[in-house]
Amino acid sequence: MATFLYKLGRLAFRRRHFVALIWVALLTLAGVGAASAPTAGSSSFSIPGTEAQKAFDLLDQRFPGMNADGATARVVFKAPAGEKMADAANKAVVERTVKELDTGSEVTSVTDPFKSRSVSKDGTIAYAQVRYEVSGMELKDASKHALEDAAEGARDSGLTVEIGGDALQAVPHTGSTEIIGIAVAAVVLVITFGSLVSAGLPLLTALVGVGIGVASITALASALDLGTTTSTLAMMIGLAVGIDYALFIVSRYRAELAEGRDREEAAGRATGTAGSAVVFAGLTVVIALVGLAVVNIPMLTKMGVAAAGTVAVAVLIALTMVPALLGYAGAKVRPTGHKARWMGGGRAAAKAPSGGGAAVEKPNMGTRWARFVVRRPVMVLLVAVIGLGAAAIPASSLELGLPDDGSQPTSTTQRRAYDLLSEGFGPGSNGPLMVVVDAKSAGDPKAAVKQVSDEVKDMKGVVTVTPATYNKAGDTAMITVVTDSKPSSVATEDVVHEIRGAGPAIQADSDANVLVTGATAMNIDVSQKLDDALVPYLVLVVGLAFLLLIVVFRSVLVPLKAALGFLLSVMAALGAVVAVFQWGWLADVVGVEETGPIMSMMPIFMVGVVFGLAMDYEVFLVTRMREAYVHGERPGQAVVTGFRHGARVVTAAAVIMMAVFAGFIGSSESMVKMIGFGLAVAVLFDAFVVRMAIVPAVLALLGDKAWWLPKWLDRALPNVDVEGEGLRTHGDAADGTERDGELVRA
Repeated sequence: MATFLYKLGRLAFRRRHFVALIWVALLTLAGVGAASAPTAGSSSFSIPGTEAQKAFDLLDQRFPGMNADGATARVVFKAPAGEKMADAANKAVVERTVKELDTGSEVTSVTDPFKSRSVSKDGTIAYAQVRYEVSGMELKDASKHALEDAAEGARDSGLTVEIGGDALQAVPHTGSTEIIGIAVAAVVLVITFGSLVSAGLPLLTALVGVGIGVASITALASALDLGTTTSTLAMMIGLAVGIDYALFIVSRYRAELAEGRDREEAAGRATGTAGSAVVFAGLTVVIALVGLAVVNIPMLTKMGVAAAGTVAVAVLIALTMVPALLGYAGAKVRPTGHKARWMGGGRAAAKAPSGGGAAVEKPNMGTRWARFVVRRPVMVLLVAVIGLGAAAIPASSLELGLPDDGSQPTSTTQRRAYDLLSEGFGPGSNGPLMVVVDAKSAGDPKAAVKQVSDEVKDMKGVVTVTPATYNKAGDTAMITVVTDSKPSSVATEDVVHEIRGAGPAIQADSDANVLVTGATAMNIDVSQKLDDALVPYLVLVVGLAFLLLIVVFRSVLVPLKAALGFLLSVMAALGAVVAVFQWGWLADVVGVEETGPIMSMMPIFMVGVVFGLAMDYEVFLVTRMREAYVHGERPGQAVVTGFRHGARVVTAAAVIMMAVFAGFIGSSESMVKMIGFGLAVAVLFDAFVVRMAIVPAVLALLGDKAWWLPKWLDRALPNVDVEGEGLRTHGDAADGTERDGELVRA
C-alpha cells in the first residue's frame, strides 16, 4: 500500500492543477445540488419491531385519516393573576383562538379546553390540543405561522400563551462556539507548524471535505429522508478527522524535507507513510459509523452512513488534495524545525559544541516524556488506570432516556409550555401514554376495553385514565393514560412496563391485545432497543477493527491493548457525561438548564465514534514506533522514537479535535450538545491518558513481546507495509540539501 500511495502522492503533486480542479468541481456540484434541493427536516422516527411502532401501525389501519404519528401542538393558556380561565372574557379569547386554529389547511382536529375538561383544578391554566396530518418537520411554514399568530392574538388579550409539542420543531443551531472551535484549531496549527501557510493547508482541505460531505447530505436529504442532525454529525466528525488527517501528512512532509529530499519526493513519501496510517485510521472510523446499522434504527443508520461518507471524503482529500496544495505552496512550507521569522525563525535550533562538532539536537517534550514512561512504566500505568477508573464511577448510575420539551432552554416557548402544563396538570401531562386495545377477536369488545381501563386505573403512578375512543367498527379503542411523573422519568417507564405486563393476562381472559404507544412509550422502546444492541455492536465493531489492526501492526498484543485502552476511555467519558448532564456537576458552565436521563443512543454512539477516533491516535503514534522497531531499534528506544516524531503532532491533533467537538456544546439541540461534550471529553481521556501514558507504559513492559505474531498468522496476513519499507527501493530523489525551494545537488 505504501508504494501505491507514494506514487499517488507524487502524481497529485505533479498534476496539482488537475487534482485541484476535480475537487473544486465536486464542491461546486455538491453546492449546486444542495441549493436546488427541497428543504428537509427531521428524519422520520420509525422504529421497526417495537411495540410502540406496532401500535402506531395498527392505529393507521383501524383509524384511517387519524394520522397518529402526525405533528401535535399544545396551546397552553394561563389567566392573569386573580382571574380564572372560566371568566367570560378569558373563555371568549380561548374559544376564538380554537376556532382560528381549526381553520388551518393541515389541521385535523382541535380540542376545546372547556369541552375536553383540559382546565386545571384551580381554574388558572387550560390547554387546547391541535393535531396535524403531517409530521412536525413536514409542516408548512404557513401552518406554523398560523399557530404562532393565533397564540400571539391571545397574548394581546392579556393571557399568558405558550406552545408545546413537535409542531414548532426547528433546525438546531450550534451558535458561535463552533466558530471558536475552528479558531482554536487554527491557533494550534500555527503553533505546531510555525507557519501560516502550513497551518492553513489542513484547515482549507478539511473545510472543502466537510463542504462536499454536508452539501451532498443536504442535496439528498429529502430523497433519503435525512434529518438535520445527520448533517450536524457529519460536520462535527468530518471537520475533526479532516484537519487531523491533513495535519499528519503535512507534518510528515516537513519531516521528509528536513531529511534533505526534494519536494516531490517528500510529498510522495509523506503520502506513502503517513497516508497509509490515514487510510487505516479512516477505515476504523468508517467501520464504527457504518456498524451503527446493526441497531436497526433507520435514523441512526442514516446518521452513521452519512458521517462515514464524510470521513471517506476526508481520507481521499488527504491523499490527493493535500499533496497537490503542497505543490502550490512550494518553499512556503518549511522543513521541520524551520519557523517563520515572525515566530522566531532563523535562530539556531541548537548550539554547536565548542570543539566545532555537529549541532546537538535538543530533546523535545515528547522525547522527555517517553523516556520517563519507559523508566517508570508500572507507576505511570497504575496512575492512569486508577484515574480513568475514578472518572468512570458515575457511569454506574447511568439512566437512559430521550430528550423532550423539558430539556429545552427556558427561553423557548416549548419549555415554558412544558412548565405550565406541569404546574396545572402535573408533570405526566407532558407525555401521556396511549393504550391501544385491539379487541377484534374479543367476544365483547367493550367489556374487554373496560377491563383494561379498570386495571390501569388501579396501577401505582397513574393519575388519569380518559374514556375510551372507538373506531367506526367498534373493535379497537384508544385510552389516554396520564402518570404522576415526568415523561423521561424511571417511574413513568415502570408504569409502561406494568401495563404491558398485564397484557398477556387480559388477552387470556378476553382475547383482546393491549399495546402501549405514544411519544413517551416510543422513547422507552428506543432506549431498550439501543441497550439490547450495545453488546452485539461492540463485538462487531471492536472485532472488525481488531482484525484490521492486526494487519496494520502485525501483532496480537498491540491491538488487544488498543481495544482495552479504548474501553477505559469510553467508560470514563460516559462517567463525565453522567456527572454533568444527569447529576448536574458544572451544568452552568456547559449550559445544561435541565438535568435528567442521558440520551439513550449516547452509549452506543460513543462506543462507535470514540472507538474510531481513538484508533486514529493509536495508528498514528504506534505505526511510528513500529517503523523504528522494524528498522532495528530496541523496543524501549522505538517507543521514544515514536514519541519524538509523533507526540507533538498527536497532541496538536487531539487539541484540535477537542476544540471542534467542544464547539458543538453551544448547540440549541440537547442531543448535539451532549454528543459534543461527550466526544470532547473522550478525546481528552483517550489521547492524553490512554495513548500518551498507558500505551507507552504497556509497550515498555512488554518489550519484544509486544510485536509477537504467530508464524502461521504472519504468513496468512497480507503485507500492507504501513511503515513504508518498500519505499527504500525507490531511493532518495534528492542527494543533497534544499535551500529556499531550490535543490542543491552534491
